[in-house]
Order: sequence, then structure tokens, then C-alpha cells
Amino acid sequence: MLPTVVIAGRPNVGKSTLFNKLAGRRAALVDDTPGVTRDRKDAEAMLRGRLVRLVDTAGLEEAPPDSLPGRMRQSSEMAVAQADLVLFVIDARAGVTPADAHFAAWLRRQNKPVLLLANKAEGRTGAAAALDAWSLGLGEPIPVSAEHGEGLAALMGEIADRVPEAVEGDDDADKALQLAIVGRPNAGKSTLLNRLLGEERMITGPEPGLTRDAVAVRLVDVDGTAIQLVDTAGLRKRARVELPLEKLSVGAAIGALKMAEVVVLAVDAAEGLHDQDLQIARLVEREGRACILVLNKWDAVEDRSAARRAVNDRLETSLAQMKGIPVVTLSALTGQGVDKLLPVVRKAHETWNRRIGTSELNRWFEHMLEKHQLPLVSGRRLKLRYITQAKARPPTFIIFGTRAEQTPEDYQRYLVNGLREHFELPGTPIRLQFRGTSNPYADDRD
Repeated sequence: MLPTVVIAGRPNVGKSTLFNKLAGRRAALVDDTPGVTRDRKDAEAMLRGRLVRLVDTAGLEEAPPDSLPGRMRQSSEMAVAQADLVLFVIDARAGVTPADAHFAAWLRRQNKPVLLLANKAEGRTGAAAALDAWSLGLGEPIPVSAEHGEGLAALMGEIADRVPEAVEGDDDADKALQLAIVGRPNAGKSTLLNRLLGEERMITGPEPGLTRDAVAVRLVDVDGTAIQLVDTAGLRKRARVELPLEKLSVGAAIGALKMAEVVVLAVDAAEGLHDQDLQIARLVEREGRACILVLNKWDAVEDRSAARRAVNDRLETSLAQMKGIPVVTLSALTGQGVDKLLPVVRKAHETWNRRIGTSELNRWFEHMLEKHQLPLVSGRRLKLRYITQAKARPPTFIIFGTRAEQTPEDYQRYLVNGLREHFELPGTPIRLQFRGTSNPYADDRD
């Protein structure tokens, strides 16, 4: 396991900017709006030859536990409890505030190693203002400017010197199954992730749109499968996305979808399938990702048979390109049916990775050509000769033949449906490419 470095402090002191600088990439959303970060966000960072796990947290605020700021604070406190080193950030321009003093006193009681950072300390004035931070009793303040990169080289050295050695373990996220949870706002995505993890990792509540960034966490399934779970912000219709911060959130969600191998599309079962849900499913198909439809809040559905029929009918008519998409009914809030999800995820991942031998493919192909004769195009019949699988992830096939690229769409659908049914490829995108062979004598004129 990697040593954990947690960045903490009150809202709008530049924690996420510092997180991005140390991670070496734009891993967290950054905006001038206070309180942009609500959930903990992890990233691996190489600091002076030491690989560490960085954690960005929500701003520390005094608030009732059942309020949104209160739930954000609880999440940050949980991160501090798991830290090997805490970077406590204050705003050097604003000076030491009563909130800084309050949370510094709380940090001293946690018995965690702490580095005190006076951020936004550009130039001599900022460095001088950083000296006021001595009063917090957390040792010598380190003046930095995350936005301008000042002082970060020295900070990386300090972090590398203070974190413990890494413990033997598998921290390679690239080996894990990449799973993204997407859907409209308030579909229960974060509640589902928390239920799968068995802890309150993501902030949840009745307020729609709580999750703003794409947040990745690691899970090891009962069979030993490592899964990288990514919770995402709710995806609304493009016309309704107006605020710059929400545009950033949507961009992060779509980016997570593109990086995933399997996508769980969470739908509020009580509301049924909306057009926006189908638009998200079509985006998953266009990106070539395996997809699972989760009907969440199933415990709130009164007529379950009618609800299931309505969903199946809608999928049949509006999502034919992903025929056979797995549908899982569950309640993330109560835990009912959640145990069914990960086995379906593993099966969808296997299907998405499926490879079929060329000889087996061509036996099927010959049967399909005999069953339905190739059509005439411009008065001449097409000649399709053989098929091969070019790659998996998703399954991609190439058909060769004379004028193969002119194969009509309805015959292409016939072949795709045949592949899906015969080789048991339900719900996964199937790519079919056609390559024609030219006639060397076509242009000869005797």
C-alpha cells in the first residue's frame, strides 16, 4: 500500500489547485466558487522519487452533522484518520482566521504528522504573511503558491522525507477492472458506490447534484477481482447545463465514461426510463463500452411486473443496437439486490473481451449467407467472402469481399444480430467493418 498524503483546510484556500500541481495533471475540478470539492478524490503522485497516494478533501467547516457542509466535514475527517501525513493549507493573503485556528487545534489532537502550508504566498508580501501561521502551533509554515508553482519543489522534498515506506501490495490500478457509474442527477449513484464499498465514501443526501467531480475508489470483490470504481456527476440534457462549474462536472463524467471498460447506468426505477437515460446509453455504445442498466430504488416500485415490462419494451424499441443489455434491479439504500451487480459486471466484462476463432466465425458466416441471400446493389449481387475478428474491447469484426463496403444497413444489422445471438454477446457494442476487394480487370478496355 502507498503512503497516504491528505490535503485539508477550510474552503477556497487552494487545496484542489495544490492537489493538481502535486499530481502533475488536472485530476480535480478547480473553480473560484467556494466548496467545489465535496467528495474525497485520490491520485497517485511521484514526489522526489517516492510514490504516494494524494487525497483532496472538502473544505473544513463548522456545521450541523446532517447538513451538506456537515457531511462534507465528516468525509474530510475520515480522510485525515487514514492519513500518514496531513498537508494543512491556509490562505496567506487572508491571514490566520478563527476557522484556521479551530481546525488546527483539532488537527493537533489527531496525533497525525502535519505540514503547515501557507498558500497564495506569492512574492515577499506573501512570504511575510505566512509567518503569522506560526501561531497555529503546527510547526514552521511553508510558504507556497500552488497556482504559480512557487515553493512546490521544496514541499515535495519535505513530503518525501516524512512519509513512511510503501508496504508490499498491488497498487496498480491499470490491472483493475475499470467501472464507471453514470446516470441522471439523483439516481442514487453515490449511494450505490457507498453500498458496494461498505462505507460512506461519497457524500449522499436528498439534494440532487451532490457529486461534482469524477471520484475513483478501489474495491476488491469476493472472488479477488480488483475493481476501480468511478462515481460521476449527474448528466442532464445539454440545453439545461448552463453554469461553468456544471459544464466542468459533465466533462469529468464523460471523461470517466470514456476511460471505463464497463459502465453502470443507474436509473430511478420509480421514474422509469427517460429520454436522457437512453441518450446516455447511446453515448456508452458509441464509446464502445460494455453497459449494465441498474434500476435503483426498486423497493419504491409498486407494480414491479409492469415497470419491468415498460423498461424492456423501451429498450427493445429505442436501444436495439445494444440488444440484450443486462438489467439489474436493486435498492442501493437498503442493500436489497446489490449483491447481484458485481457478478453481472464481471460477466459483461468477459463478453466485452470475448475473442472468437476465425474458423468458427466463418462456419457461422457461411450459414448466415445461405440463410439470407446477399442483396443486389446497382443491379449486381454482392460477394462477401470471409470474416475475421480484428480485436476485442469491444468485439470488432472485419468482412472481406467484392464491393463489401456497399453492404446495405439492413443486411449489416442482420449480421450483427446474428453475431450477438449465436456467440452470446448480449448488451455489448459490436463493431462490423467491411473491406472490398477490387477487380484488377475492371478498367481494362479491349
